[in-house]
Amino acid sequence: MSLHQISSFAAGHWVAPGNGARTIASAITGAPFATAGNAALDVQAMLDYARNIGGPALRKLTFHDRARMLKALAQALSEHKQALYDLSFETGATQKDHLIDIDGGIGTLFVFASKGRREMPDSDVYLDGDIEQLSRNGTFLGQHICTPLQGVAVHINAFNFPVWGMLEKLAPTLLAGVPAIVKPATNSCYVTELAVRVMLDSGILPEGALQLVSGGLGDMLDRLDCQDVVSFTGSAETALKLRQTPAIVQNSVRFVAEQDSLNASILGPDAVEGTPEFDLFIKEVTREMTTKAGQKCTAIRRIIVPESQAQAVIDALSAKLAQVTIGDPRQDTTRMGALVSNAQKADVLTKAELIETEAMRVFGDPSAFDLQGPETGAFVPPMLFHCADPDNAQRVHDTEAFGPVSTVMGYRDLRHAVELANRGQGSLVTSLITHDPAIARDVVAGAASYNGRIYINDRDSMKESTDHGSPLPHMVHGGPGRAGGGEEMGGVRGVMHYMQRTAIQGSPRMLTAIGQKWVPGTPEVVGPAHPFTRKFGELSIGETLHTASRVITLEDIDHFAHFTGDTFYAHMDEDAATRNPFFPGRVAHGYLLLSFAAGLFVEPSEGPVLANTGLDGLRFMKPVVAGDSIKVRLTVKQKTPRNEEYGEVRWHVSLTNQDDEMVAEYELLTMCAH
Repeated sequence: MSLHQISSFAAGHWVAPGNGARTIASAITGAPFATAGNAALDVQAMLDYARNIGGPALRKLTFHDRARMLKALAQALSEHKQALYDLSFETGATQKDHLIDIDGGIGTLFVFASKGRREMPDSDVYLDGDIEQLSRNGTFLGQHICTPLQGVAVHINAFNFPVWGMLEKLAPTLLAGVPAIVKPATNSCYVTELAVRVMLDSGILPEGALQLVSGGLGDMLDRLDCQDVVSFTGSAETALKLRQTPAIVQNSVRFVAEQDSLNASILGPDAVEGTPEFDLFIKEVTREMTTKAGQKCTAIRRIIVPESQAQAVIDALSAKLAQVTIGDPRQDTTRMGALVSNAQKADVLTKAELIETEAMRVFGDPSAFDLQGPETGAFVPPMLFHCADPDNAQRVHDTEAFGPVSTVMGYRDLRHAVELANRGQGSLVTSLITHDPAIARDVVAGAASYNGRIYINDRDSMKESTDHGSPLPHMVHGGPGRAGGGEEMGGVRGVMHYMQRTAIQGSPRMLTAIGQKWVPGTPEVVGPAHPFTRKFGELSIGETLHTASRVITLEDIDHFAHFTGDTFYAHMDEDAATRNPFFPGRVAHGYLLLSFAAGLFVEPSEGPVLANTGLDGLRFMKPVVAGDSIKVRLTVKQKTPRNEEYGEVRWHVSLTNQDDEMVAEYELLTMCAH
């Protein structure tokens, strides 16, 4: 049978395997399955193609344009899920594993598409934080902004998640406006190649936005500069080697690393046998040991339990693991498939032997287990160890067998549990199963600085929770120390890794022009008519309406109080209000002022304004008493298209009194027709 030819996509062309190509074996049978790699790839042409073609094309788009692009990519991939499933079986993954990798990757695209539309502007500049007042009179201000790097992102991915591993990096990269060169691990690159073909064939991406290296990168990393980013997932050993590439060091190339780590799961002292939490703990550990045959960077490697519960945990886990059917992942009855290759199998067994020098194997014999699959495949059983002396052990805290291998260890008290967890010297995730909030607080206080994520679960959340090993696109994925010291995803936070933060200083007019968001002090724009009569596209940033004044009377205050039921003493009792250090006497309700303000600036006739959808940043600065007057300044602060029918207009609203003193300030959100 001829081998699958896994190509690269370089500088606009598919390049078949050539000189230096490597044979890839099926994880299920061990037989040759595909070939990939071409030492003749022109890596400089790839970099030039990304920097000169892909980057400019992406930067012409706004964040919302790119978000729509991500959504379209997710939809295109969704139409080809079955083909991806069918091919992914050869990696040793089961159908359930596919849902994590393929569906999870597509879901990540959808989340970043949504966040790009909801949390980022329809602009090419991202405003980071509020305006900083740098002068007494407000004529000189500061604003941090983020703009896309003008280089290329080189993504180096691990073998265990050929689709999710690519898409969780690609989504924030493209949303930032940076082109990517994706280099998947060769062992499973054939699945990545199919996903890339689907995306490129869809015609959704601008030219140069995405390239693929199936095989080695050659000297690509030696050609990177300060505008480029390397995002790596893999072993700590490989990460250290790549970080030391002279060009990366000399040019201060950003290097984002997500490495292997000795993740822990802690069973709270309250979660004794017979509680829902104990049962949940056993379920979580069993799932983490067997999903993807334990080949997850977030898998539980250290099972930290009260000493008094150690044997109960071992017995319960052994009983669950004994029910796991190991074999051909294409069979519906299989619960755990193969490791990605026989080389990986050999590595896992070698590491397990090293762990066994400090811990006793209490479940799983790799030389004798029930296998429902070919003997030539990369199959191993789940292996559970028990370390009786974790304080004096070292290998259980620094050696990761990247497969279905985990070690139970007992703790004396909660402080000891945290100390053991932290012995991993930096983890992607530590989980805690407890029903006691005080225990949760103590563990977080002691372990958070050693972890990128802490997952807490109990009977209240277990029905809707994800699981210990599932990084979510909304939350950061990464960790300190051994885990790599980097971060990925985390919503918009992940996009920032591919952008440059710059401090901009200047006048309000300059900052308004740069950020496309009105800054107080910018010259006002006078519109030809009331702004509520003008369509979304007709309104200009800075367009302002000044209203007439309205006098606040004691009758207004009394009526509002009795009509709404808000008879708080500061509005009704002169003597009591006078004793309040914040008020000169009876004052008008804050919400009365807002109501009167709306009455001053609203145009009552039917028009483009469809709905008031929110009010942000409300502040009351000075009390208003009977006899005072208020007037309103209404300014178009920001415009955000939402769909073909309407867009969101953010208005800056300020209320001043008869002495031009600021009384209240807020931002009003409305939907306005195109």
